[in-house]
This record gives sequence, C-alpha cells and structure tokens, in this order.
Amino acid sequence: MERPYILHMFTPGRQMSPFDINMAADAGYQIIVPYSDVGIDAIGGLTQDTIFSRGPKGVARTGIFIGGRDALLAADMLERSKASMVKPFIVSLMADPSGAYTTAAALLACVEAALQHHHRHGLAGQRVVILGGTGPVGRIAGVIAAGAGAEVFLSSRNGIDLAEAAALETGKRFGVTLHGLSGGDPAALRASLARADVLLACTAAGVQVVSAEALRFATRLKVAADVNAVPPAGIAGVGVMDDGVALAGTAAVGIGALAVGNVKYQTQHRMLLRMQQAEKAVMLSFAEAFAVAREFLAEKLAEKAAEKLAEKLVEKPADKPS
Repeated sequence: MERPYILHMFTPGRQMSPFDINMAADAGYQIIVPYSDVGIDAIGGLTQDTIFSRGPKGVARTGIFIGGRDALLAADMLERSKASMVKPFIVSLMADPSGAYTTAAALLACVEAALQHHHRHGLAGQRVVILGGTGPVGRIAGVIAAGAGAEVFLSSRNGIDLAEAAALETGKRFGVTLHGLSGGDPAALRASLARADVLLACTAAGVQVVSAEALRFATRLKVAADVNAVPPAGIAGVGVMDDGVALAGTAAVGIGALAVGNVKYQTQHRMLLRMQQAEKAVMLSFAEAFAVAREFLAEKLAEKAAEKLAEKLVEKPADKPS
C-alpha cells in the first residue's frame, strides 16, 4: 500500500488556524494532524517522533508546518526542528505564523511590482514606513524590504520606545537594519508620511490609521498598500480591490487588501505544494515566500502581455488581395 501524505502542524497557540488546515488539504496532504500548546522546547522531540516512524521512503511524504502568532518564535522553532533531524530522516518544513510570512511576502511583491511598473525601479533605496510595524506582518514585511535594499521604519501607535525595541529585536534576529518611528500622535504621523516613498498599513482590521487629510503631507509617496479588508480602510482612499490604482490627493498608487490577499493565497498554496511534491526535503520561510510571490506576479504579467499581443493580432486588418 502506498504511504499517505502526512502533515504535522505545530503551534504554540491554543489551536491551529483552520485557514492553514484547509490550505494543507487543498495542497494534497491526506492526513493533517494539528498540535497546540507546542513550545520551542518540545519541538525537537516532536520532530524526531515525526521522522523516525516512517523510514527513509516515508519521510518524502511527510511534512511539518509551524504556525502560531509570533513571527520570531516561529523562525526559532523552524530552525530547532531542522536541527533535530538526522540523515536520512529529513522531512520538509514550512513556517507561516498567522499567515504573516506569506502575507508580508505578497505585500512586498505587490509593492515592488508597482514600483517597477510606475517608476522603473524596485525597493532598493526607498524609504518604507510600516504602520503597525511591531506586529507579525509588519515585522516580516520590514525584514523583507530591508533585505531588498530599502530603508525601513517600523511605526507604532504606542510610541517610539516600543517601535525602536521591535526594530532592534527583529533586525538583530534576521540580520538586517530596521528603525523605529512613533505613530502615536498626528504630528508624528505627518512627519513620517512626509518622508515616505512607500507606506504599508499592517494594523488591526477595521481601524483607519491614515486619513485623507493626513495623506496631504505624503508629497513624495509612490505606493501605499493596506492589508486591512474590514471597513474603514486603513489608509483612506485605498480600496480593497485596488491594484495600482491612483490614490486621490497624492501622486501615489494604492494596493488593497484583496489584491494582496490573492497573491498571499497563491503563495501559500504553491509553497505547500512544493513541500508535498518535493523529492528532496525543503525548508520554507518568508524568504522563499517572497521568491514565490514574485514568481507568481511575473507569471501574471507575462500572461497579460501575451493577451495584449493576441488582441493586437486579432485587431490587425487582413492584407487586401492584390
């Protein structure tokens, strides 16, 4: 009998995300087992229980997924799990706490694509301000942007001290430089907007953090992206379906939550498929998620170009007979 595809899903939280369980099933895993309240000290033993029971052939059909809500802890658990394996008992690993890794990857891939389309450059050298930058999506978005060459500022409504602490902790963990900004009062927000090339809203759903009036100060803004799909918009004027739509009152374009969400969904699906189908074990984190999101957007761009070319060929009048 052929061995089934098994995915063991570990989370330090009280329950595994139903979203992630659904995604795993849609990627082809036949047996999906969630484990809750898994701390980092338990991950080594659980990993070894996972690998040694299936044999060298069975491990190719076995995966480990790490969830939770802490972006840094998930990275530590991923590395601890990898370090607990012994050749040839190596299984594929993936981390995506609260969807933060794939959401942040999709967000930055969409922003990068908009910059390239409208300004013919990417993230390198851009000043990126992340509102809600101390949360899991904000932190990882900051790490990805900094890795792509941007100057990144994590902003917190709870003041500069919290923002700087999060920037220092996150930057040190992932080997990048991040800065803190206060977003706790209107004056601080206006000052942040005035110098931003890229504005990312990674704040709580249903809370508007940037009003239309505040946007008037964003005179050098190129792209504004919002991951909040619950009204009101986190950034005034950015619609949930916007994908490079002109943002009223600015020279920037907006990217909405559902545009980002579509890329996030495709990114997570492709990563789970890659785990499930891999002949050799893979370890997937936010860096791999960013690469997959870029790949997906490049494919969409190529498809649009092919469609336009086909339309032109159809519209071209036939040569008249001589």
